[in-house]
Amino acid sequence: MENQVKPDNNMLWAILSTVFCCLPLGIVSIVYASKVNGLYTAGNYDEAQAAADKAKNWAMYSAIGGVIVIILNIIRFAAAFASL
Repeated sequence: MENQVKPDNNMLWAILSTVFCCLPLGIVSIVYASKVNGLYTAGNYDEAQAAADKAKNWAMYSAIGGVIVIILNIIRFAAAFASL
């Protein structure tokens, strides 16, 4: 058995991005994060690292999507307020 370091599953970031940013993209992140430990335990180290990387990427996409939605809403409300 190889002595591989277990990758961080990024579950915390997946959950936070789901709750505070963008639900659909955060759920994808949670799905990938939940696969990491099982893959690592089964000895699929490369697949575990790939799942951890995907979980991190989807959490970032969720956070970026959430920021974009907030900015668009601010612009929309400012435009609606300006038209009054």
